[in-house]
Amino acid sequence: MSAESFARIVQQAIADLPIEYARLLDAVAVVLEDEPPPGVLQDLDIEDGEELLGLYHGLSLNDESFFRAGGQTPPQISLYRGPLLRQCDTEMEMIQEIGDTLVHELGHHVGLDDDEMPY
Repeated sequence: MSAESFARIVQQAIADLPIEYARLLDAVAVVLEDEPPPGVLQDLDIEDGEELLGLYHGLSLNDESFFRAGGQTPPQISLYRGPLLRQCDTEMEMIQEIGDTLVHELGHHVGLDDDEMPY
């Protein structure tokens, strides 16, 4: 699948998000990447055969503070095209999986741990 087709599917997945999640994306950039960097996989202890579909980068809303020193990068979610393509057989599955991944990563944005996630 081309990068352009993938971007179109991501846009559809974003459009399909429930409004409470879509509103959170106003303050979070969504970045599309082909594969997760090897260093990220090592840092997260992702084993061979496991796939990382997305990753939240930045401070959670719980950790942000007016008094925190500047220079922090804005929050962003990376979506990884290769792993998502390997996980999904159809475009509809891809839209659903991207939506679920975005909701999971937005959970990190609001300060949830993996075991507290809605997905």
